[in-house]
Amino acid sequence: MPHKFQPGDKVYLLQSPYLRSAAPGLYEVVRQMPEQAGEFLYRIKNVSESYERAAKESQLEKA
Repeated sequence: MPHKFQPGDKVYLLQSPYLRSAAPGLYEVVRQMPEQAGEFLYRIKNVSESYERAAKESQLEKA
């Protein structure tokens, strides 16, 4: 099964108790990462943050 998102895609990071400090709004997929525990991971970046975050595919929604 291929990755759902590609580098450059715009996504929203779904809110959860574990991501309370995450900036709201639009993120860009920076790169795809290997599957871990049956789910693909991604590096994502929000323009208001100076760093990238790792996110599971289930935590992302296409913009």
